[in-house]
Amino acid sequence: MATKKKRTPNVHNDSWVVIAADSVIDPQTHGSDPAFVRLRNPSTDGASLYVLASGDAQLYEVKAFEEDLHSWFVGQTVQRDGKLLFVTPMDPLYLILPYLVKCGKEGKFQPVDQVVMDEEFPACSRLLRCTRSLASLHHIAEEKEVGSLKFHRYSEEKTMNWLKKKVERTVVALRNRNISVGEGVKSTTYVRVKSESDYCEEDYLRYGHGLISEYISEDLSKALLRHLQLPELTSPKETEPPSKRRKLSDKPVEAGDDYTKFNSPDFARKPPKKMTAAQKSLAKVDKTGMKTMSSFFSPKVKAEKK
Repeated sequence: MATKKKRTPNVHNDSWVVIAADSVIDPQTHGSDPAFVRLRNPSTDGASLYVLASGDAQLYEVKAFEEDLHSWFVGQTVQRDGKLLFVTPMDPLYLILPYLVKCGKEGKFQPVDQVVMDEEFPACSRLLRCTRSLASLHHIAEEKEVGSLKFHRYSEEKTMNWLKKKVERTVVALRNRNISVGEGVKSTTYVRVKSESDYCEEDYLRYGHGLISEYISEDLSKALLRHLQLPELTSPKETEPPSKRRKLSDKPVEAGDDYTKFNSPDFARKPPKKMTAAQKSLAKVDKTGMKTMSSFFSPKVKAEKK
């Protein structure tokens, strides 16, 4: 789907191409529109773009695949920004975890709504409305109930066990989908040069660890490596996931572009009504006898021999 934003001075890009499930953009499902929000990236500690949908019940990350000199045909216009945005589900605990770690240094049990606070990213409090958030906090924190109130304190032991399970589930998914890992993968084209039997468990664990590390801090990544009983490498190996080696790929979207202008009832549902001056001029041209663009790319029909 192509989404539009109003043109502003010195901004050439007025639309982006986004791939998302219908449930993300359909207000009929949960009675509310999705919202693009700026949140603190748990890995980089900088601003990244996310989507909250279903009345903030579901969190999605936004990643961009981009290559130079690409563009899109959107309706009757050419979009010069060739980025392709992917909106995929994400566990909100990854974004909540850094706040718990920070407050955990005090060693006190605290109400979680007083922990997940950020003056730079005030939308972070909305993470607590996600369906999986409060129900899953016991995976990364100790809980204490006083009357009807719950208090939490960061637990490194629980967090390491939780992240280890994430890695193990990732390994299972890699095996089930027959995805090549380790030195058998050359570049990001997933060309296999080794047989499946040549891969050892360490290859899969390192690959899974690399994928999960994209959602946690460097300190947690190193702690997880030790928890998995994997020696730290002094130089990068092919066992790192392609995302660690890629030049142009599906990286997190830094919140530089103002995608929040999509946060309106018209998001991704109403096509542009007015034609530009160039479109109006093109519409008046007599196209009789002119070939279509697609005709230049159609395969030639071979003449039958008589």
